[in-house]
Amino acid sequence: MGVPGPVGKAGLDDIDPAGKRVLLRVDFNVPLNGDGTVRDDSRLVATLPTIRDLQARGAAVIVVTHLGRPNGKPDPALSTRPLAADLEHLLGSPVAWVDDCVGEVVEREARALQRGQVLLLENLRFHPGEEANDPAFARQLAGLGDLYVDDAFAAAHRAHASIEGVAHLLPAVAGRLMAREIAALNSVLENPRRPLMAIMGGSKLSTKLGLVKSLLERVETLCLGGAMAATFLKAADREVGSSLVEDDFLEDASAIVRQAADRHVDLQLPIDAVVAPSPAAKQDAVRICSVEEIPPAEMILDVGPETVKRWGELVRSAGTIVWNGPLGLYEKPLFAGGTRQVAAAIAASSAVSVTGGGDLQAALKGAGLEHGFTHVSTGGGATLTFLEGQELPGISVLLDSAQATRPALR
Repeated sequence: MGVPGPVGKAGLDDIDPAGKRVLLRVDFNVPLNGDGTVRDDSRLVATLPTIRDLQARGAAVIVVTHLGRPNGKPDPALSTRPLAADLEHLLGSPVAWVDDCVGEVVEREARALQRGQVLLLENLRFHPGEEANDPAFARQLAGLGDLYVDDAFAAAHRAHASIEGVAHLLPAVAGRLMAREIAALNSVLENPRRPLMAIMGGSKLSTKLGLVKSLLERVETLCLGGAMAATFLKAADREVGSSLVEDDFLEDASAIVRQAADRHVDLQLPIDAVVAPSPAAKQDAVRICSVEEIPPAEMILDVGPETVKRWGELVRSAGTIVWNGPLGLYEKPLFAGGTRQVAAAIAASSAVSVTGGGDLQAALKGAGLEHGFTHVSTGGGATLTFLEGQELPGISVLLDSAQATRPALR
């Protein structure tokens, strides 16, 4: 049976796809090498359970995705054609490809598709109707299939034609990946193993203010790292040198500190940091100092070893840990230590661990630690939006479980 459908929503086990054409929305928005080949196939791998399930149950699978930002017009550099070869290799069965996602040729190819066969269409965003959620474009897409399966959690916060529009026109259910994502993130919000600890990193408080406020209402411990921590330190009248600070959000940072105290949340800021004159500094210019002693000409680029030690102790006693955003400039080896060491502590702990966001996912994969986490979300903005407690268009539009007995699904 696999993973059940998301709470309250219909999933793959609620449909009988045999002999039907299934329009499968995935998020294959993956990084490409200069020659157009796929650099990281994690998102392709994540959808394999859904595709294989549909194949095994006799569906003809029509896969649709976006790739990059082509601004509503064809861009050969962002063609999905290279993805077909990678998907074929991963599936171990043929994957056909067609050079558009709507039109007579596509319709003909879709109609000719047999049970168990897979067809990948060209980039949805080559058409302006995709991001505009144009009803006419949605109708063209819907005309290709009999059922709609959404496995594109990473795009679920976008009300686009292939995500929201199509789901009003075809019976719409969640795929395996979508169901896993919702179950894992929902467990953090609704029924976490206590104590619940959140670690927030990244560069800007402004992009994560809603998430921080949402977590304050749920967690026992909140650790704030990354460049975002400098805004909190400055709000507390500490010298942060030339660190990245969002001066327009200093009052927000102060308010969060007050709210944490009012709610008896243990809010942890770095107690030491790895500093340097610039991100391009060489090793001999990098040093560790207390956050009370940051020189005016230097900037915070990672959390320091004492911070890692303290947060590691908190990790060991946590029941659930949710983490979003790296704790330093992880792209530079000199400033990746904090993120890697905290990640290693989490991977070695007995806590339920949930993490998400492209930057952090890349950092974990680079350190070989992603498999030590209970769940690594494929979403960036979608994960943030979900954990903020907001509704995601790509989820809300799916059929409710109670509707799964409709004849069209069987």
